Amino acid sequence: MEVKEMEEISKRVKGRVVLMKKGLLDFHDIKANVLDRVHELLGKGVSIQLVSATSPDPAKGLQGKQGKVAYLEKWVSTISCLTSASDAEFWVTFDWDHEKMGVPGAFIIRNHHKSQFYLKTVTIEGIPGHDPVNFVCNSWVYPAHRYTHDRVFFSNKVYLPCETPGPLRKLREQELEVLRGKGVGKLNEWDRVYDYACYNDLGTPDDGPHYERPVLGGSKFPYPRRGRTGRPHTKTDPKTESRLHLLNLNVYVPRDEQFGHVKFSDFLAYALKSVAQVLLPEIKSLCDKTINEFDTFEDVFSIYEGSIKMPSGPIACKLRELVPYEIVRELIRNDGERFLKFPVPDVIKASKTAWRTDDEFGREMLAGVNPVIIRRLQEFPPASKLDPKLYGDQTSSIREAHIENSLDGLTIDEAIQKMRLFILDHHDALMPYISRINSTNTKTYASRTLLFLQDDGTLKPLAIELSLPHPQGEQYGAVSKVFTPAQEGVSASVWQLAKAYAAVNDSGYHQLVSHWLCTHAVIEPFIIATHRQLSILHPIHKLLKPHFRDTMHINALARHTLINAGGVLEKTVFPGKFALEMSAIIYKSWVFTDQALPADLLKRGMAVPDSSCRHGLRLVIEDYPFAVDGLEIWDAIETWVTEYCNVYYTSNEMVEGDYELQNWWKEIRNEGHGDLKDRKWWSEMMTKEELIQSCAIIIWLASAFHAAVNFGQYPFAGYLPNRPTVSRRFMPEPGTPEYEELKSDPDLAFLKTITAQFQTLLGVSLIEVLSRHSSEEVYLGQCENPEWTSDAEALAAFERFRQKLLEIENNIMERNKNKKLKNRNGPVKMPYTLLYPNTSDYSKEGGLTGKGIPNSISI
Repeated sequence: MEVKEMEEISKRVKGRVVLMKKGLLDFHDIKANVLDRVHELLGKGVSIQLVSATSPDPAKGLQGKQGKVAYLEKWVSTISCLTSASDAEFWVTFDWDHEKMGVPGAFIIRNHHKSQFYLKTVTIEGIPGHDPVNFVCNSWVYPAHRYTHDRVFFSNKVYLPCETPGPLRKLREQELEVLRGKGVGKLNEWDRVYDYACYNDLGTPDDGPHYERPVLGGSKFPYPRRGRTGRPHTKTDPKTESRLHLLNLNVYVPRDEQFGHVKFSDFLAYALKSVAQVLLPEIKSLCDKTINEFDTFEDVFSIYEGSIKMPSGPIACKLRELVPYEIVRELIRNDGERFLKFPVPDVIKASKTAWRTDDEFGREMLAGVNPVIIRRLQEFPPASKLDPKLYGDQTSSIREAHIENSLDGLTIDEAIQKMRLFILDHHDALMPYISRINSTNTKTYASRTLLFLQDDGTLKPLAIELSLPHPQGEQYGAVSKVFTPAQEGVSASVWQLAKAYAAVNDSGYHQLVSHWLCTHAVIEPFIIATHRQLSILHPIHKLLKPHFRDTMHINALARHTLINAGGVLEKTVFPGKFALEMSAIIYKSWVFTDQALPADLLKRGMAVPDSSCRHGLRLVIEDYPFAVDGLEIWDAIETWVTEYCNVYYTSNEMVEGDYELQNWWKEIRNEGHGDLKDRKWWSEMMTKEELIQSCAIIIWLASAFHAAVNFGQYPFAGYLPNRPTVSRRFMPEPGTPEYEELKSDPDLAFLKTITAQFQTLLGVSLIEVLSRHSSEEVYLGQCENPEWTSDAEALAAFERFRQKLLEIENNIMERNKNKKLKNRNGPVKMPYTLLYPNTSDYSKEGGLTGKGIPNSISI
């Protein structure tokens, strides 16, 4: 071999490329796949061009020198399964004179095929004196003609903007410009644009006034912004964006924000249980005795113990017409589940009646699916913050006589002073809407529930107040009735109904506010701003990215089928068409800094400052499972974020001088949450502490808080009598036929009051989908790629975070075994595991586990 040839070989480096080709059936485009193989035979394919991070090119304005174009080798022979998406590994050989070109820090990739592929990783090996250079890509690459700018990927090294190597700075800036887009025009699946829009896509005014919905976002109905799609507006209302057909799930979100193949298939298969009932009213004929009614609790139990076979005949034909092949394929799963067979919810596994006890009713406010609303009562009677000029006197009508004999010998003042009175207050949030809600088929109240902390650490319900607006007008105040516990006769039946009305309020508030608004909706602007203003090279982008996975897509699907006009949520939750509008009114009082768990507990009076305690606060109820587990998770997140940020920011001046970070925070405040931009609580983002707290809150909301209010939905509310979402008639009055029915058949009266059969099937179908962990779930403390960063200090800090979460898992299991902690399991014998991290679980089984904290809001 000649010397020159040997020198040329020594200047070559190898690249290993891992990507996922799209299979024929998944692509729905056989022509494109065949053409791809023809182009490969003709020598075309996928090209990669390395860009130096250390050697500038004077001819290109000191941008990094670019190597020669190289092509992926053996594309045709490396054929993945044609009926599914699977990984394939390729090699590519680069001419790269490392002495002149230095170390590559980026590469340009061009896809000359007719179809896209998912690029996972690229590893460059063989550069003398350097470890392999890793590029963690995880991105869809569309055909080159779809792009106006080349696709660029950077290595897994992060830099603050001022520390970015000169040869990479222009590429860094250009990539952000691409992601911001131009702010106009319809966006297509290959576009990579992150932009803002109001919630103006919920209604379909062209279908008539019944389907009109107000725009959420603006002075009247403030709201977080969503991702822009750019669809044309409706003919009837120029402010409302047109919607896709219900079965068209191609709602635009940037392609990299969409579900992975496995998750989307799982989601669609389980979602069919819900949408089939909307599409096929024939399913209602499954009702046996009384149309659309449960006659006994045994009828309710039967929907779990039995099952519904897949429809046949005309219904099956209609299904085949309406539902894509992939969904049917996934529906016939290897786990043997049958269509509309509901697993037995955990709340009735050990006992079919324990859910009805007062003890369990109180416990679920501390360890249920919505343990984030209860607060300590600090004034009696409970007051209202509603404007008395508009709503009159809304002070509670609960009086001493109602509760004074239930306070273990304490006076009310003593009980308040000893911090033993608590309230679940859904009065102010609902009262302004009650008249409109009750003008529909719903018949409900605004409620206040008072509870007493007993010596054993459990909560005892004292009284439930049910209120309606004054019949002569809202400005005259409320008309209220107070109900107290009873164990026998019709009084006991009335008390069970009072608890049901309170549970209806809590269920609706949970779905609309605790779950949708305070996790899904408020996080989306942070995702958009992060991609628009923080380069993928930025350490804060790297920190937050895992906690944004799939959120924009699940939100888009929610707007498409769940929270839209006439959607599943409006059909199953009591505010109906006013649901999202009501959440917008509540958003007015949202405070970002209060979302930190310690701040939230202090604000609700569930904790008091105490410097001698671990987190600087002391819980008022020591056995408060959500708070006890949550504070450990919060502490772990805060410590991890602190250690990570300290790697990159050694002073407050570095935070203040980071122009990408400053632009990010400014855009979140002025655009993403722009309706609240003038609130005084916004931090200035001038110190490390402000940065750490903000990032910790984002991660907490996207991971642990969402897990706490989401994955318990089926375990607790899958049995709808425990968490009814609708009430259909008012409390029976003495002397009426309804009251006589309540006396003679209290179970039937209860079931006639709460959610109807069809709504129950629809609601249970929905929350079964929402409560399932994906089989490709990535839990807190886990990462998709162990080489997500090249910084050893960051990797070491993450490992400490992971170990801490494993320790927390053990702590939670030990607490659940402690019989002195009565709120951990309760009368239903259901251990509290919603904040169990599941960091140790790599099984990829998923399902209705009732435990596990995913990294992100991905369902």
